[in-house]
Formats: sequence, structure tokens, C-alpha cells
Amino acid sequence: MIPKYTTDRISIPRLGLGTWRLAGASGQAAVESAIGLGYRHLDTAEMYGNEEMVGMALAASGLPRAEAFVTSKVWWTNLAPDAIRTCCGMSLRRLGLDYLDLYLIHWPAKGMDLGAALDTLVALKEEGLVRAIGVANFPAGLLRKALAHGAPLACLQVEYHAMLDQSRLLEITRPAGMALTAYSPLAQGRMAQDPVMMAIGERLGVTAGQVALAWLLRQEGVVPIPKAGRRESQAANLAAIDVAPLLTEDDLAAIAALPKDRRVVNPAFHPDWAA
Repeated sequence: MIPKYTTDRISIPRLGLGTWRLAGASGQAAVESAIGLGYRHLDTAEMYGNEEMVGMALAASGLPRAEAFVTSKVWWTNLAPDAIRTCCGMSLRRLGLDYLDLYLIHWPAKGMDLGAALDTLVALKEEGLVRAIGVANFPAGLLRKALAHGAPLACLQVEYHAMLDQSRLLEITRPAGMALTAYSPLAQGRMAQDPVMMAIGERLGVTAGQVALAWLLRQEGVVPIPKAGRRESQAANLAAIDVAPLLTEDDLAAIAALPKDRRVVNPAFHPDWAA
């Protein structure tokens, strides 16, 4: 049983399955495998082009809807109110669902009407089409502005791993009762090759990747969503839940000493991360 992070705004499984680049029959098989292993948190987005596949896997698994936690996201070019509403409806149809557990603005857009976009998310929540709302890839200043608008944001999704500091964001999300979902929690494979992670893993009899996930799971409100297509990798990622309490203070100090400025996802339309 995967534990949950629960606040007055959200109750979200502490480990999820990222589905970026999972597609087709092999992608569906991967999602079905994850559900069979015990994953209950599935993360997708309209931009991934795989919502229909995720929905098919969920249906084929036979998992009761109430036991699944499904996140999707609206792309940054679709943040006008009517577009958000249309995109949410299309995501629901592709997934074959009546509601989303969490719906996020995928990236901020320059010149967007943030208040109008947030008001639309609130309306979708009030109408029961989404259970919780949030944002992704918002820097600290923009996140504060979004919270000041008054929308009940329940989650921030950002790149987060042992080589990228996100303490400024956690200082905002935790008091607000928001989860911080960590995408690319293994830094797209870089964690598996890191000597510090490998040394800790060798002592504990686990992999460097499991150490990296365990480090995130030790932190209040942090929800890693590693992508894994292979059943063996999915099982290993789940096992990181049991590794988390084994990390010592020396382990945590060694990880804290790693570089913290190694961002791996930085598209041309990214916001000013320092803002």
C-alpha cells in the first residue's frame, strides 16, 4: 500500500507513475503492469498524446475509479478560459473518465491572464469535473501570485531531484497545504550514475536510483513520479518507499553536498526560474 500525503487541499499517493513518452500497446502494457504492482497515481497530460492509452490501461485493469488518482494538464498555449474548459473536456473523453483527481496548468505562458485561468480551474472544480487544481513549472514569485489570487491550489509539479534545489518552492507549498510533485526525480538517468548515490546504495544493498527516490520520499509533501516502462523498474521504484527510513544523517549530508543547480528540463518557453 502506497502511503498518501493528505492536507485540507489534497490526498495524493506519495509515489506515482510518470507516463511521458509511454505510448501505444507497449505503453498500455506498462501502465497496466504498474497498476498490477500497486501504483494508484497516474500522471499524464494533453501534450503527452497518451491520455487515451492511459484510460484504456485503467479500464483494462479493472481498478475501481475511486482507487485511482489521475492527473492531467492543460498546455501553455491553451490558457484562455474557453480553451482550458475545452481541453479539460477533451482530456476527460480521451481518458474515459467523469472527473480528474488533479488538473494542472502545465507551464505558465508569457502574457497569460493568470487570474482568468485560475478562475476557470476553480469553476471546473466547483462543477465536479476535477477534484483538485494546481500548477506546474511555476517559479516562486509566480506561485505566490497565484496563491494570492485565492485559488485553492493543491499541487505544484516541478522538476526536483538531488541535484536541483527547490527549497524556495517547498517553503511556499508546505504552509499552503500543497503537494510538490517531483518530475524527472532521477534526473533522467543521471542519479543512477552518481558516485554518492551509488555508494549509499551499495551500503544499503539497493540501487542509486532507489536512494534518489528515497531521498525525495523522506521530505514532507514531496511526491516523486518516476517514469518506468519496465516492470522491474516499476517494482524497484516502489521499493524505494521502504528505503527512505534507512537513510542516515550522514547519507543525507552527503546528498545535501551534491551540486544543486543541474536542471535537465528547460525548454525554450521556460519561465525565469529565479523570479
